[in-house]
Amino acid sequence: MTAALVQPDPTQPGPTGSVVISVDAMGGDRGPAAVIAGIAKSAQKNPDIRFIVHGPEPELRRLIARRSKLVGRCDIRHAESVVTMDDKPAQVVRSAQGTSMWSAIESVRNGEATVAVSCGNTGALMALSMLRLRKLPGVNRPAIAVLWPSRGPQGFNIILDVGADIRADATDLLQYAMMGASYARNGLGLTRPRVGLLNVGTEDHKGRPELKEAHRLIAAAAAVEGANVDYVGFVEGGDLMSARVDVIVTDGFTGNVALKTGEGTAKLVGDFLKDAFANSIMSKFAALLAMTSLKRLQKRIDPRRVNGGVFLGLNGTVVKSHGAADATGVSAAVKLAFQLARSGFNDRLKARVAQAAEAAEQAGPAEGWDETSAGSEPRDAASGRAPQAEAGQ
Repeated sequence: MTAALVQPDPTQPGPTGSVVISVDAMGGDRGPAAVIAGIAKSAQKNPDIRFIVHGPEPELRRLIARRSKLVGRCDIRHAESVVTMDDKPAQVVRSAQGTSMWSAIESVRNGEATVAVSCGNTGALMALSMLRLRKLPGVNRPAIAVLWPSRGPQGFNIILDVGADIRADATDLLQYAMMGASYARNGLGLTRPRVGLLNVGTEDHKGRPELKEAHRLIAAAAAVEGANVDYVGFVEGGDLMSARVDVIVTDGFTGNVALKTGEGTAKLVGDFLKDAFANSIMSKFAALLAMTSLKRLQKRIDPRRVNGGVFLGLNGTVVKSHGAADATGVSAAVKLAFQLARSGFNDRLKARVAQAAEAAEQAGPAEGWDETSAGSEPRDAASGRAPQAEAGQ
């Protein structure tokens, strides 16, 4: 009598895998099929990874069963509800239990997974992450850091914050600088990252009061022995993609505008190139001859390859994938999550935040600096009143 062949259950975790990633399968515009296809691409390339996948169990079980590379490497956590792109963060916080996003973050909070990945609503994801994971001690405002195509040797610069909070005072910007440097070391492998502070000019006298104070604090923190940071000073918008700097620090309002402007410009240039090469028979022939170079360019600036904004400043790592990400984009976000998890990123980040707090305390406030006036006008330290502008200034 021949024994029946028993197929392994693809939804049960197996012995393979040293890093566990928690994945919200339901948040993206393309649905769970794209997310499962993305984690399957990651599983094929990396044997040292497994997943906790959150969403409706029957649907996820069916999708996972189709992917041979996910056999024995997925643990499904049933979640009926979904946080949509239209949901307001305040509403989500009150009614998020039972959603795939909440469940994905809970796996990190409970220590079952090292990093959470979601394609869902950014505001809701940040709100839930802050609610469940809490901020690191000493962190006032978390930040979202993204990779930006650049002329640097690593091919990308890091910019933060790009939308976690539209405000940032001098101490926040100092923390962003230290957290961004830690990300550069663990995500890009840079031993001594170069940090710049985004401003309207590179001269020391330019910029708002909080920028000038942050300039002083970051310079002092970088000068501490063992900081392993090179502070290049103020940088301008043109340096976002330059080889002069590795980490660009700014507030969430400015960073988000810069990010969306860059994405729109890249799409516009791509559309212009397509129109130009389709203009005539000779243009199409020229495009054919340049096909290899065009594909290389497309790969270099393809946003899917650097998909994933990292939430910094929390008791746990969260990677926000683009809402419209396809399988390639999801795979890139998972790859980033794996790299950060394997490097022990969050423990190192805690140390950098503590270092920033110590540096700020040692530096002390600048003469005439009043934290309550950040974002408005410099105040006189004695009177607390704004100084009068000189005639003709």
